[in-house]
Amino acid sequence: MSKQKTLKNSFSIIGVGLHTGNKVKMTVHPAEANFGFKFKRADVEGQPIIEADCDLVVDTSRGTTLEKNGVRVYTTEHILAALVGMEIDNALIELDGQEIPIMDGSAYPFIQLIQEVGVVDQEADKDYFVVTNNLTYEDLERQTEMLAVPQDTFRLTVMVDYNSPLLGTQHAHMYHIGEFVPEISKCRTFVFLREIEFLAKNGLIKGGDIDNAIILVDKVLPQEKLDEIADLLGKPHIKIEAAGILNNLTLHFQNEPARHKLLDIVGDLALVGKPIKGHILAARPGHKGNVDFAKIIKQEIKNQQKNQLVHFDLTKEPIYTITDIERLLPHRYPFLLVDKVIEVTENSIVGIKNITFNEPQFTGHFPGNPVMPGVLQIEAMAQVGGIFALSTVPDPENYLTYFMKIDRVKFKRKVVPGDTLVFKLELLTPIRRGIIHMDGKGYVNGQLAVEAELMAQIIKEKKEETKEAIVQ
Repeated sequence: MSKQKTLKNSFSIIGVGLHTGNKVKMTVHPAEANFGFKFKRADVEGQPIIEADCDLVVDTSRGTTLEKNGVRVYTTEHILAALVGMEIDNALIELDGQEIPIMDGSAYPFIQLIQEVGVVDQEADKDYFVVTNNLTYEDLERQTEMLAVPQDTFRLTVMVDYNSPLLGTQHAHMYHIGEFVPEISKCRTFVFLREIEFLAKNGLIKGGDIDNAIILVDKVLPQEKLDEIADLLGKPHIKIEAAGILNNLTLHFQNEPARHKLLDIVGDLALVGKPIKGHILAARPGHKGNVDFAKIIKQEIKNQQKNQLVHFDLTKEPIYTITDIERLLPHRYPFLLVDKVIEVTENSIVGIKNITFNEPQFTGHFPGNPVMPGVLQIEAMAQVGGIFALSTVPDPENYLTYFMKIDRVKFKRKVVPGDTLVFKLELLTPIRRGIIHMDGKGYVNGQLAVEAELMAQIIKEKKEETKEAIVQ
């Protein structure tokens, strides 16, 4: 399995935002495993965090804008593309303004800084979204089409067609993510001269310049109109006598516009939240289509997780038998609800409860249609967590475990006699001052049956054998 990656060190860069025109400092920090990509607005009270999540996109006008609780981050796609292109999974992107600096209109300035500080492997495995079924998207108004098909790597194929004789139809491809840096990252954003007036009048491209975008002239405008556009942007007047690229800018590649559209897709699909294994094909893509397609992929991930079976090896030799458990927990029949523990790690535990018709609760709980009460499912889960907590102290017989909080309880299916309920609990935070905070899930036949977030505290208390302790 490939390992998750983050930066070795932080890096900073200062520039202007393409659309706001404001100067901004961006600092990108390393982050722990499973953190993902998040933005921090250091200039806003409380320094709020905005996750790189397609569900938080509020605008796709010539860039991808995220918003959470009224706080926005503009033009997120190029820095996200750089991070994905360097196979980074976790980073905190801190800003002292609203918008990611545009730099030269590509991802390459960020790539250079990432290469300078370096990339480091983390202990956690990469959590890929693997395309197993064809996923499709179509926007008839924009004539955008997108398709994801199974592939054992992240591959992209793009076609653009702007009905312009200057560009014609262009294609670009990336066969694997290793091609991003040399083949894609330097490709700059572009705009047609005829679009600039509309963008300027709508409050966009305030930071636009011939140094941070390819300006395509496929139609020579009257000098009066050119002067008006220059005045709108606060730029000097220029003369354009022929179609072509403004200022005779040299392209990095003949199909640089198509390659930049591919770059944008890489950045926008980072909003899915997982690296992708699949072949994405896109015709006439744009930020709206990219984000809509990211939402389709995210829903597919949810569908896969919902239907995913979790496998446990129930033939394992137990770490704790029922006899061992009785030495750890003060519970006794009929309230001892864990039969064995088959796995214990530094951060997790797996315990088993076999449901039988002979248990006393079934005498009165839905006679004729026995169902394990939800409160007993939570109690059994908590007892597994209690075993984990008590296994961390040298003299567990002198400790009791007390509930402090139960949150986010959900029951997904009935648990009935004959079922084997397998509980897996994982630490959410390190144990401090005897407080244990765990995420618990219970499975029947590999399907999620119950889940909850539990908090308890272990307290040293000499127990008498005749004393009935409340250990939950």
